[in-house]
Amino acid sequence: MLTREENERLTRVGPETPMGNLMRRYWMPALLSTELPEPDGPPVRVRLLGEDLVAFRATNGDIGLIDEYCPHRRASLWLGRNEDNGLRCVYHGWKFDVKGQCIDQMNEPRSFAHKIRTTSYLTVEFGGIIWTYMGPPELMPAEPKFEWTQAPEERRYVSKVLQESNWLQALEGGIDTSHFSILHRALKKNPSEEGIPLDSPAVKSAPKLELDKTSYGYRYFGIRQQEGNDLYVRAYHFIMPFTQLRPPGPGKDHVHGHFWVPVDDHHCMVWNFYRSYEGPIGSEAEAVDGGGGNDPEHIDAENNFLSLRRAHNDWLINRNVQRTDTFTGIKGINQQDRAVQESMGPIVDRTKEHLGPADKAISIARRLLLAATDAVERGEEPPGLQPEYWDLRPAESTFSAAEEWKEKIVPMMQVD
Repeated sequence: MLTREENERLTRVGPETPMGNLMRRYWMPALLSTELPEPDGPPVRVRLLGEDLVAFRATNGDIGLIDEYCPHRRASLWLGRNEDNGLRCVYHGWKFDVKGQCIDQMNEPRSFAHKIRTTSYLTVEFGGIIWTYMGPPELMPAEPKFEWTQAPEERRYVSKVLQESNWLQALEGGIDTSHFSILHRALKKNPSEEGIPLDSPAVKSAPKLELDKTSYGYRYFGIRQQEGNDLYVRAYHFIMPFTQLRPPGPGKDHVHGHFWVPVDDHHCMVWNFYRSYEGPIGSEAEAVDGGGGNDPEHIDAENNFLSLRRAHNDWLINRNVQRTDTFTGIKGINQQDRAVQESMGPIVDRTKEHLGPADKAISIARRLLLAATDAVERGEEPPGLQPEYWDLRPAESTFSAAEEWKEKIVPMMQVD
């Protein structure tokens, strides 16, 4: 349970808030590269940490991420003309380069463009993602070159979907391993909708949780008792402040994971990434058996990647499917996560919770995040800024009770 003050500190992400200041110390995914497919193409609206921004790919291929509103009379630059290495406001013709510097003023007989600069943020592009850093330039950390972002394009896949809840309850849902075999389970063989099979080792028992703190956050293990005293262990990484690496399920040589990036206090963008060591990935359905609820069937990419199954239509829950085929009756494993997290309201009142031992990963994450906000306020470096996390992998395996499972699985949690 958190105090009301702690809950506010963890969930509010706007400028000059403790969590907003912490988030601005990290690189964040801002757009899919496919959203800006060509130079001089249409600009794209981006909302991050409560700020309204606009992104554009300039003539030379550089990417600008600047304040949406022109500093002249505050017209939206989303309406602007992307031309000749700058975005030009259609109202009076003021033009801005990718660094936010005004470089032309069509309506002024004596230009003072050199005196005008709008808010802009640094960007880099790799792994199919355009990343941004919104913090002090002199404190910029290492770029987030996760191993999967360096893989050949055909061996990785990235998607995103807007979630209508605060970022923290989305993160907490992701790092909660005990719900995995409950919320997402199938009720029978060959169900009409996807679900964790009844014979999966993940549904044999409730997990015991172990957690090791690290320089980047922590690694954590869900340990489930199997028949004959075997132990099925799922091993994850939590990387500060909003990243999870998770196992793909038995039998796949993949890395799966999420970023839960705050859009504002009441929305977050859920990023889903997949990396295969086996062969090409052509779609999300190929990365996740049956799809995870993030493909075009579920998401309106033309409407800010909003889910088609939302609170206003009760996530299209099918009570007949819930009765006979899957635990929830909601289509798509990731959609099931979004449904329960959105059902809590925009920001959960954590003063009313009753946590148990299975919630250890959540409790520790909250303490790490609170401590990190304190560190930033003291002028210190928060965890997870250095590249120690680049080569991490999740892992899972079944061990005999007599084996020292941790000695065996920890070496599996690093790329060779």
